[in-house]
Amino acid sequence: MSTVTRYLAREIYKATAFVLVAFLGLFAFFDFINELDHLGKGTYGLPQAFLFVLLSVPGHIYELFPIVVLIGTLAALSSLAHHSEYTVLRVSGFSPWRAGATLVRIGMAFVVLTVVIGEFVAPVAERTAQQLRLDRLGRAVAQELRTGLWVRADSNFVNIQEVLPDSSLKGVRIYEFDEQMHLQTISEAQAGTHVEGNTWRLTEVQRTEFTPEGARVERLPNIDWRSVLTPDMLAVLLVRPEKMSAWALYQYTEHLAKNRQRTERYEIALWKKLVYPFAALVMMGLALPFAYILVRAGGVGAKLFAGVMLGVLFHFLNTLFSHLGVLQSWPPFASAILPSAIFLLVAIGMMWWVERR
Repeated sequence: MSTVTRYLAREIYKATAFVLVAFLGLFAFFDFINELDHLGKGTYGLPQAFLFVLLSVPGHIYELFPIVVLIGTLAALSSLAHHSEYTVLRVSGFSPWRAGATLVRIGMAFVVLTVVIGEFVAPVAERTAQQLRLDRLGRAVAQELRTGLWVRADSNFVNIQEVLPDSSLKGVRIYEFDEQMHLQTISEAQAGTHVEGNTWRLTEVQRTEFTPEGARVERLPNIDWRSVLTPDMLAVLLVRPEKMSAWALYQYTEHLAKNRQRTERYEIALWKKLVYPFAALVMMGLALPFAYILVRAGGVGAKLFAGVMLGVLFHFLNTLFSHLGVLQSWPPFASAILPSAIFLLVAIGMMWWVERR
């Protein structure tokens, strides 16, 4: 690594870390204000509120990282330009395209960090935070339907009244159909706990079997039930798709596809998960032209304001295209990559304009 690359890396990393801490402090404050509404309910107190806010930090880091990298890189390059250090680099032969290649090498650390946080840290922290809140408030996972959660697994339909924070089940009904979709059995259990793999242990079971001779009812203290349903799939109820890991999204998408259910939202979230880490490189490329322009027209403050606006616009477009992709049935890959592609084209256009100058 050359001296110039090390120097730029140090300045960019330092500025990005400072911006990240500032943003996290702001978002943590808003999160804590939001948690005040839950204080005093059940056993949810100040320690739990602080822990919830702390567990929400990795998710914020993942979501804010492209914006933070943009502002941090912009601040570092603008500071160098303001003190004429970048002018010295340009005179010594540091061309815009060489600068872009240098930023890519520096930015690979941001890509790796985004992947690590998005895949291994944020999903676990988010799930733990939601389980903590539900457990302390004494609530089960809220369902969209009054009858509870409905899941289709091959030719069977499963109705679960409540999913508790520890992923145990209350009020389980299993409707088994044959290939002609004729109802064969109905199994009702008071509770269910996960044993291992795809196996659940149902307790206080009443099983009704329909035969040509009539219905036959039997009661069992417990039975083992094998299903494609797993605690990881139930975790979808606690964690938004955007904060799930790519592997969990892939598994759940496959499950929905096999059971002929809509997968668009989860496919878009999966592609975003694969594309999003490279948005940091796009943001760094977008910040580079600002080291060449607006030197006389405005100072560092004007450039930082422009960076904040561009970062907010990127976040807005990223969310907008996800929703439009679901509503308009766009290809998931296109919905995920369009915001980054648009900003990459803008960065290339700005660099071309700078080069022509």
